[in-house]
Amino acid sequence: MASPQDSPQQGAPPPVHIPKRGARACTACRKGKNRCEGEAPCRRCQLSGTPCIFEKPEKKNVQAMSNASVERLSRLEGQYLVMQSQMIGMQSSLDRILAAIQQNQAVMSQPNAFGNGPRDVPMFPPMPPMRNGDVFTPSPGGEGPSSRPKFPPLPGFAPPPHKYATYGIVPSTAPSSDDESEDTLPRSTLNAPIEALQGLANAAAEAAAAPSATTPRVKKRKKAEPIPRNAFPHVVEKGLVSDQEARELFTIFFSGCHIFIPVFDPSYDTYEGLMERSPWTFDAILAIASKIRSGTGPLTPSFYKSLEEAQGIARSSLFGPVVRKEAVQGMLLLAAWSTNGWLPSGHAMRMALDLGLHRALEKLADHDNRQRTEEEERNLIISARIWLCLYWFDHQMSLGTGRPIVLRDESSIKHCRLLLSHPMASPTDVRLVSQVELIGQKTQIYETLSPLNGQVNHNTLAFIRRANIALDKWWQDCDALHQQSMDEDALPRKILAGELYYAKLWLVCVALRGVSWDKMPFEQRELAFQAKDAASNCISNLLNSTTYRAALRYAVHDSLVTAAFSGLFLLKMANLFPAELDLNVIAVQVEQLAQLLSDVAAERYALTLRIMLANLRRKIGLSSGGVNPMGGTEMMAPPPFIDPSLVPAPPAPPPFTMEELGIPWPHSQAIFSPSSIPVWLQEQNLTDLGLPVNGSDGIFLQMSNTNGWTGDFPPMPEAW
Repeated sequence: MASPQDSPQQGAPPPVHIPKRGARACTACRKGKNRCEGEAPCRRCQLSGTPCIFEKPEKKNVQAMSNASVERLSRLEGQYLVMQSQMIGMQSSLDRILAAIQQNQAVMSQPNAFGNGPRDVPMFPPMPPMRNGDVFTPSPGGEGPSSRPKFPPLPGFAPPPHKYATYGIVPSTAPSSDDESEDTLPRSTLNAPIEALQGLANAAAEAAAAPSATTPRVKKRKKAEPIPRNAFPHVVEKGLVSDQEARELFTIFFSGCHIFIPVFDPSYDTYEGLMERSPWTFDAILAIASKIRSGTGPLTPSFYKSLEEAQGIARSSLFGPVVRKEAVQGMLLLAAWSTNGWLPSGHAMRMALDLGLHRALEKLADHDNRQRTEEEERNLIISARIWLCLYWFDHQMSLGTGRPIVLRDESSIKHCRLLLSHPMASPTDVRLVSQVELIGQKTQIYETLSPLNGQVNHNTLAFIRRANIALDKWWQDCDALHQQSMDEDALPRKILAGELYYAKLWLVCVALRGVSWDKMPFEQRELAFQAKDAASNCISNLLNSTTYRAALRYAVHDSLVTAAFSGLFLLKMANLFPAELDLNVIAVQVEQLAQLLSDVAAERYALTLRIMLANLRRKIGLSSGGVNPMGGTEMMAPPPFIDPSLVPAPPAPPPFTMEELGIPWPHSQAIFSPSSIPVWLQEQNLTDLGLPVNGSDGIFLQMSNTNGWTGDFPPMPEAW
C-alpha cells in the first residue's frame, strides 16, 4: 500500500521518482550498478522483494608510517620529555628563589621585640643544601656537624655540567605541591615551547597516518641528525692520566684483549677515534689495560682513576637516554673483565635493544634498491658486531652462572656470516661468528638436558651422541674459516680448540647433574670418562701452547673459569676413580695450571685448585712427586661397589698449611680452613659430577670484595 506522499494528486500526472544517491549502496544496488537511497530498506529492494543488506564499508588502505617517520616521532618525543623535565626544573628553581625573596622581605618588615624597626638579619637567608657535583654541601647556618649526622654522597649520579646529556640523567626537581602563588611565574608560559613541539609531533603523526589520494612523492633523503657531543670528559682530558701513559695502555689492550672480546676493529677503533667517540669505552679500555699491566703487583692509581670514571658514567646511564652505540661497548667491557658481569651485561643488552642494534644484521641482509653511503654501511657493520658479541656474552653468562636466558631471539643472529664476506670485516670477526654459532648449539643442549635433572635414558644418550657430532662439525667448519688467514699456532685457533673440548665437558656435566657416581650404569660411566678426556685435552691445549699461555693475561673472566673448571673436574674424577686413572699425570697437570693462573693474577681460581689438589693428596697419600709407595691401597678411597652411606664419617680434617697448598706465604696467615671450600667441592658432594645449579658461583672460593675488580683476597694479588 502506497504512502500519501507517493499517491498521485488529482488532476496532475504522477511525478517521476528519482531516488537520492546515498552515501553508500546496498549489496543488490551495488551489484546492479543502480542508484541507492542509502537507507535500509531502500525503495528498489522493497519493490523487487530483495533483502536489503548494507555491508560495512571497507577501510581504505591507510598508508603505513615509514621507518623514518617512526624514528623521527621517537626523537621528537624524547626531546619533548627532556625539555619538559628541564622546564619543570627551571620552574622549581624560580619558585625557590621567589620564596626566599618573599621570606626575606617578610622578615625585614617585621618589627623587633623593642619596636625599633626591622631585625638585623642578613640580606638573604641561608639557602637549602645544594648538590654540587657528587658532593653534598651542608648549609652554612643552622645545626652544626655535631648535631646532624653526615651521610656519604651517592657516587656517580651527578648530571653533566652542560645540557647535552649523552649518558647522564635528566635532573627532575618537581615540587611536592602543585599550588602556585600569585607572584610565581605561570607554568603555562614556561611550557609554551613544549606544547608547540608536541603540536608539531602530533601534526607529523597525523600527516603520516592520513591516506593519500595522489601518488606518493619520492622524498629526498634527509641527513642524519648529528649526535650531541659527549657529556663526560675522558681521563686524559681531565688530567687524571697522561697522554703518553694512555697510549701505552691502549696498545696493551689491543695486544690481546680484543681477541677475547671481538667487538672492535683495530683499523677503525683507533686511539684518537675512540677517545673522541666514547670517553666511556676509552676509560674502560685504560682500566682493563692498567689491571693487566700491574699483573701480580700492586695496582696503580691509573687503574683506580680510570675504573672510577668508567663506572661513574655507567651508573649515570641507568636513568638517561643513550644515543651512542659505543656506550654498549663500554658496558660490555666492564662486564667481561669483572667477576660480577651478570648485571652489567643485562643492562648492556637493554641499551642495545633501545638503540635498535638487534636489527643491524637484518638491514645488512636486506638488499633493497637504495644505495647506502659508506658511513651508513659502517654504522650497520659496527652495530651488527656489537650485537653479536653482546648476544654471545650474555648467553654465555647465563649458561655459566645457571641463570635463565633473558633474550631468546635467534632471528637477530641468523645472518651472522654476512660479516665474514663484507669489505669492512675485522680480522676478529671470524672468531666472533664462531662464538655465536657455538652458543646457539649450547643453548639448545641446555634447554634439552636441563629439565631432565640427571635422568639419563637411552633417548638422552642418543641426544648426547648427536650433540657431540654437531660440536665436531661446528669445529671443522669454523677451523676451516680460521685456516684461510691463520696458521695452526695462531691464538684464535687455539682458543677455538679449547672451546670445543670445554663444550664437550660442559655437555656431560649438564646431563649428569645430580647423578651420584656409585649409581651410574655403564653408559653413564662412559660419559664421565669421556668428559674426563675432554677436560684433560682442554688443559693440555692451554699448557702446550706458548701463544695461548702468554695471552692468558689478556683473558676475560669466562676464559679463566673454563680452564679452572676443567682442572676441578679432573680432581673430582681422581677422587672417585683413583684406581682407574693416572693420578700422577692429573696432579702434575693441575699443578701447572694453578701456577699459570697465579702468574696472571687469577688467584681465586688457582687457590681453589690448590686446595682440592692438597685434599686429594691427603686422601690417597699422593705426594708432590706422585703416589706414596708406602701408602698402598689402604689410603685409597672406598671402591665403587661399597655404599658410601656405610662408611663411617671421618673426623673434621685439619686446616691446610700453605706448604700443602704450594704457596709461598709471607704473611702471618699460614693456614686455610677446609670450611671455606665451596659446597660443590666438599667431601660429601664429590660424588656429583654434574654442573651445579648456580654455575661458577658455586664452584670457586667466594670473593671478599664484591665489586668484581679489586682483590678477592687482600693479602695477595687477584684477578678480575
